[in-house]
This record gives sequence, C-alpha cells and structure tokens, in this order.
Amino acid sequence: MSKPALRTPEFVILFSLVTSITALTIDAILPALRQIGEALAVADPRDTQLIVSFFILGMVFGDLIFGPLSDAIGRKNAIQTGLLIFVAGTIVSMAATSLEQMLLGRVIQGIGVSGPKIASRALIRDLYEGRAMARIMSFIFMVFILTPMLAPALGQAVLLIADWPAIFLLFLLLAAIVAPWLGLRQPETLAPERRIRVSVSALLNNGALIVRHAKVMAYTLAAGLMFGALLLYLSTAQALFFDLYRIADLFPLYFAVLASGVGLSSYANGRLVMRYGMHRLSVIALLGMIGFGGALLGVALLNGGVPSFIAFMALCFGMFSCIGILFSNLNAMAMENLGRVAGLGASLVSSISSLVAVIVAVAVGRFYDQTVVPLTAGFILAGLLSLALVLGARHSTAGDI
Repeated sequence: MSKPALRTPEFVILFSLVTSITALTIDAILPALRQIGEALAVADPRDTQLIVSFFILGMVFGDLIFGPLSDAIGRKNAIQTGLLIFVAGTIVSMAATSLEQMLLGRVIQGIGVSGPKIASRALIRDLYEGRAMARIMSFIFMVFILTPMLAPALGQAVLLIADWPAIFLLFLLLAAIVAPWLGLRQPETLAPERRIRVSVSALLNNGALIVRHAKVMAYTLAAGLMFGALLLYLSTAQALFFDLYRIADLFPLYFAVLASGVGLSSYANGRLVMRYGMHRLSVIALLGMIGFGGALLGVALLNGGVPSFIAFMALCFGMFSCIGILFSNLNAMAMENLGRVAGLGASLVSSISSLVAVIVAVAVGRFYDQTVVPLTAGFILAGLLSLALVLGARHSTAGDI
C-alpha cells in the first residue's frame, strides 16, 4: 500500500481533528441542554434528548450522500463540501428560537459532518488495510477522544461568559482550522481514473452487494448497537448526573473521567490488535461490557435503581473501556471486505449503524425514570446482540466485494 504524504503523527492529528467535529458538536452542548430547553420553552425535559439524537439522524442521510460523492469527486472535495453544509447548519442552530428550528439546524449539521466523517474513513481505507488500518483508526480515535473529554468543559466555560448560542462558535472555529489545513497539506488519495461517476443503477447494484454481504452487515449492526448504547448515555448523561447525584458544576470533570476509559482502551487496542487480531479483542470486550453492565444493574436494583456514585463511575468506566476497543475494530472489520466500493461501503456502514443508534437511543431514552436501570439494560442488551452478530460473522464465508 502507498504511504500518505504526511508523516504519520501529522496525519493522525489532522484526521483526529476532522473526525472530532462530530464529537465536539455532540458533547459541547451537553452542559447547556437544560438552558436550551428553558430558552426554547421545551415542555417535556426528555425532549431535549432529541437535540443530540437529531444530529445523529442527520448523519443517517448525510452518510448515504457522501459515500458515493467521495467516490465521484474525490475524498478531499467531499470533506470540504461537508464542512460548508456543517457551517450552514451551525448558523441555523445558533439562531434557533424554537425546538423545531434547533432540530432542523442539528439535522443539517449532521448531514454536513458526514462529509468529513465518511470521506476521511474512505481516505484512510485508500491508504491502509486490515490490521494496519485498525491500528491507524485506533490512534486517530485515541487522539480524537480528547474532544469529548474536553468538550463539556469548553461548553460549560462558554456558559460562564455567554449564552448557549456562543457554544456553536466553537464548531465554526474548528471548521475554520480543519478546512485550510486539509486543503494545503493532505494529497488526494483517489486518482481521477479510479473515480466512479454517480449512477443510480450502479449505486443500487453496489448497494445491494453490500447489504447482502453477511459479514459487513453483521459488523455494521454490531457497531450500530454499540453506538446506540453510547448515544443513549450521551442523551441522558446530564440528567443522570444532576437528577441522581446532584452534580452540575463538576459534570464535565466526571464526564471526562468516563471518556478517558474509551481513550485509554482505544490506545491499547492500537497496540494489541496487531498481535491478537480484531475478532478476538472484540469478543473479549463484548464479554467485559456485558459483565460490567450486569454488575451495575445488580447493584442498582439492590439500591432502588440508584447505585452509589463510586459504583456507578467504576462500572461505567469498565463499560466505556470496552467500547473503546469495540468502535475501532467493528468499523474496521465492517470495511475490510469493501476495497472496490470503499466510499459507498463507508457510507452504508455508517448510515445503517447511525440509524440503529438513533433507534436504540430514542426508544430506550424514553424509559428514563431517574434511575440507571434503563441505561444499564440498554448496554447489556446491545452487548448481547452484538456478541451474537460478531460470533455469527466469524463463520461467514463471504469474500471481498
């Protein structure tokens, strides 16, 4: 495989920033959800969860667009186009005077952020494959995880000096940094002769090949379930910390502690995957996630649905550490058989997994009852279903597309 023109450290940092746009756009507004709900006169506090979920819903549609687009116009052009749409959605959200307008802006943001997310994944697939790809994705995810660790603190810091619309300025700033850096430093990885003209018939035919591929779909659904469990936590995190433990000012700190579990395990995965392989580590992580989730559920049920804060933090840290291993590996395994249609494959993999995540988060989130039981049950169920999918995919004989 050809090597990127950028040295590996700069490549990792640049694409960590590219992919961190998604995490920043989700996590920086978490401390402001109650304030946004009050400003927009939201009647049911649970409806503020939609501000997170609708952003992911936008990605469902954006992912379907930017995969084929990146195959047709190149990876860099697709990323830059997505950034422009993202900026437009950010401006709509900043000016929101109702929940409906806010959700519209979030959907547009989600569509736009799909450009950087999908095209960068295809770009990485152009340059790496197999365990090497999983290794690079792990290091990118390890750097990228600093964003959700810091984003709530950044959001809360902004709230100390300004109202919630100012948080959206952070998103505009990141886009203003990434766009010129990418344009000036990263070469295009998809040569003109390898580009695929957008054709409805070709998209349908290639899309049918992908969705009928047993391995790809198994890993995609498993990735969606893991994303859904995490999205469920993100949608309810502020309510959990405030309602159960009366933690408000220190919310960003404890949020960062749990996010560090994902980052540390992702870093470890980048080193371990070359030795033990993606499948073995994924199975171990799923078993660990189910075990930690079962322990948390047991402790919660013994204490009226609200475990001690120490037990909550320790067992959630364990669950999130397992997720750090699973994200990189499940997505890499889903992409492994998609060399010829990497752009469309990344598009469908991400779109389907995002749709699964939204369904899981919205459906389970409506059961939030000021206990950790719905959250924990969601993690356990996602882990059990994902384990069945991963074990089933191992026995599939489907080859490369």
